[in-house]
Amino acid sequence: WLQKRLEVVGQRPINNVADVTNYVLLELGHPLHAFDLAHVQEKKIIVRRARAGELLRTLDGVNRTLTADNLVIADGRLFWMQDAYTTTTQYPYSSPATSDGVTYIRNSVKVVVDAYNGTTTFYLADPHDPLAVTLGRIFPGLLKPLDQMPAGLRAHIRYPEDIFTLQTAMYSTYHMTNPAVFYNKEDQWSIPVLGNKRMVPYFTVMKLPDESKEEFILMLPFTPRLKDNLAAWMVARSDGENYGQLVVYTFPKQKLIFGPKQMVARINQDPTVSQQITLWDQSGSSVIRDTLLVIPIENSLIYIQPLYLKAEDARIPELKRVVVGYRDQIAMGLDLEDALIKIFGSTPELAALKQERVPEMQLRPGQQAAPRTGPARRPGPLQG
Repeated sequence: WLQKRLEVVGQRPINNVADVTNYVLLELGHPLHAFDLAHVQEKKIIVRRARAGELLRTLDGVNRTLTADNLVIADGRLFWMQDAYTTTTQYPYSSPATSDGVTYIRNSVKVVVDAYNGTTTFYLADPHDPLAVTLGRIFPGLLKPLDQMPAGLRAHIRYPEDIFTLQTAMYSTYHMTNPAVFYNKEDQWSIPVLGNKRMVPYFTVMKLPDESKEEFILMLPFTPRLKDNLAAWMVARSDGENYGQLVVYTFPKQKLIFGPKQMVARINQDPTVSQQITLWDQSGSSVIRDTLLVIPIENSLIYIQPLYLKAEDARIPELKRVVVGYRDQIAMGLDLEDALIKIFGSTPELAALKQERVPEMQLRPGQQAAPRTGPARRPGPLQG
């Protein structure tokens, strides 16, 4: 009976695991959940209730790890989007990137789950990845070309944080191309540490130097090893044809640029900020200091840190202040615009910031973009 019902689902034959999944979701009528399936023997299946992430981990023979579910709206519907990776520990002449010995990782598959009926679609994002291509041949019909993804969904694709974290950790050492410098670790970088936590990549919308418009990027700063000043920052681009490009901007070694840890120390020493935090951070409430954002704006560099206040009996913290650091100035405002005006004086002066030529943010001309799957592009030192 089940086999006959499977053959008429959606008036199409059952050719792969994805078709079986769609059948079970529609037949059992649970729009808010997904089900993962495992073949036991010929013409028999097991149905087990699971959330979207658990479904993908069981169904997909491609992925090793998955990022957190990303809920998006496209064409009036809700979809869960996730990134899947092909990995191996057997790639020769390479250093492990994870504690379990992964030496090869590619974000080769984008997974989309319809939040209403659980329809699951796997898109091949990297047709040059031999592991993904091989798995696609093992499971015909499972991986669809990325160009078949609807435009509404493609607009929501973003570079995954997981693989960017690994890439920045490896690049902090392997950006050195001179053998002598590499051997002596003379120019090794580090990921900044704030408090007891290492900084994590963060998404933001900004206009990169020498670009014509704003774009959605993932970025993380670097500091020299055992030092706190800023050495460079790396971005991963997500928009349109630039998706997958990694760009590194370096700062001249002869000029001191405040790093995240130094800026946090200056914020803590500011009398206005310190007094306000002490006043709030008493019994019955606590202050939450959000991630310090290092944001280049045209030819300048500013630091932004939101401050949230959370009462003991409240579930959601409330944004109370925004702290902005620029060069030797620190300002705290009710919102970002208020803090910026306190530093730059007025809205016209704030607009003039875009035309100011700050030495540390001038790029060396004549750089070429890297291919999507290629190594990081280094525009070179930001010279004055």
